[in-house]
Amino acid sequence: MKDYKKGLKAGIPIGLGYFSVSFTFGIMAHSMGFYWWQATLISILVVTSAGQFQAIKTMLYPGQYLEMIISQLTINIRYSFMSISLGQKTEEKFKGIYKWLLGFFVTDEIFAVAVMEKEVTRAFFAGLATIPWIGWTIGTMIGALLGNVLPESVLSALGLAIYSMFVAIVIPDVKKYKSVAIVVIIAAFISILLTYVPVLKSIPKGFAVSIAAIISAGIGAMLFPLKAEEEAEVKEETRG
Repeated sequence: MKDYKKGLKAGIPIGLGYFSVSFTFGIMAHSMGFYWWQATLISILVVTSAGQFQAIKTMLYPGQYLEMIISQLTINIRYSFMSISLGQKTEEKFKGIYKWLLGFFVTDEIFAVAVMEKEVTRAFFAGLATIPWIGWTIGTMIGALLGNVLPESVLSALGLAIYSMFVAIVIPDVKKYKSVAIVVIIAAFISILLTYVPVLKSIPKGFAVSIAAIISAGIGAMLFPLKAEEEAEVKEETRG
C-alpha cells in the first residue's frame, strides 16, 4: 500500500497534464462528428495522445485500415522500447498479466518517472498509472461534452501543457549531469532536423521520435561511456 501511495503521488502532475491535453482531444473528436461516449471510449482503451489524434483523422475515411495500422505502428513504436527498458527494472512479482498492463499504461511521462526508480514494483506502477489514466479519460469526456466552446488560442495553450510537464521531469537531471544536458541538446537538434528539413520532415512522427532517441543515446554512450565500476553499479541497481 505504501508503494501504491508513492506512485499515486508521483502520478498527480502527469494526470493534471493529461487532463488538459485530453480535453483538447475531446473537443477535436466532437468537432469531427464523434459522440462524446465514442471519444471517451477511445481514451479508455488507448492511452496515446499522438496516436489518438491521428486515429480519429483516419476514421473519417472508412476503409483505410492499412493506413491506420501503419500510422499507429510508427507513432507508437517508441513505447515498445520504453516497455522493454522498464521491464529490466521491475520486481520479481512483476510478470504475467502485469507485464501486459505495463505495456498498456506506459507513456513518455510515466516511463520517465518510473525509470528513475531503483526497482519498479507492481504497487508503485499501479499507483503511478492510476491518476494519469483517470485524468486522460475524464478530460476527454468533458472536452467532448463541451464541444467547440473554446477559442483556438486556448486550445493551443492547452496542447503545450504536456510538453511543459515533460520538460519539468527532465530538467532536474539536466541540471545535475552535464552528460544528460548534452544528450538532450543533441536529441532536440535531431528532432528539429526531422521536423523542418524538407526530405527528413516526411518521416512519420513516431519514427522521428525513435530515430532522435536512438541516435542521441548512441552518441551519448560513445561520448560518455560508463567506467567498469559505474556499469557494475548500474547493473546491480537494475536487478534491485
